[in-house]
Amino acid sequence: MTYPGRNVELVSAACAGDEAALDRLVAECLPHVVNWCARLGGGRLDAEDAAHDALVVVITRLPTLRTPETFPYWLFGVVRNVIRSHRRRGFIKRWIPGPVPDIADGGPGVGRQAEMSEAARQVDTILQQMPAKQREALVLCDLEERSASEVGRLLGVPTGTVKSRIRLARASFLRIAAELSIAPDLVEAT
Repeated sequence: MTYPGRNVELVSAACAGDEAALDRLVAECLPHVVNWCARLGGGRLDAEDAAHDALVVVITRLPTLRTPETFPYWLFGVVRNVIRSHRRRGFIKRWIPGPVPDIADGGPGVGRQAEMSEAARQVDTILQQMPAKQREALVLCDLEERSASEVGRLLGVPTGTVKSRIRLARASFLRIAAELSIAPDLVEAT
């Protein structure tokens, strides 16, 4: 899987205020940002809303990016922070007295649901029940096929920590799959 924003010239032009470059950069990043929000966001997060908020942050703060080469890591950090913010707001809204706040149902949207296969829905169900740090490592390494060193740079942790999280994540994935009786042939194969 390639990083979004690997074209340093494009990122530099967008940072300098070139609107056409910014449009191309945002269009290139959008699928990655939506996938990260959907996969890493958890059950009660509206992935499209979070992706929108992340891209707003990117557009408004891009001129402050000092080194365009670090854009992919900076982008992932922005997405992580937006996801955390959405989770905190969702948690707080549940405790505020008054009318029941709007909470995303946690499932994929109608368009995404139509595209997902049964296996993908099962994987998504399992991922949503995993601890966030394990889910991040598993999504980035196994689903997006990034190396442990790349994931370490994205998450800001040593490569050894990423490898440990992946090992724990794979064990959690299999345990949760077995508990939910999802994909029993997958569980037996390992």
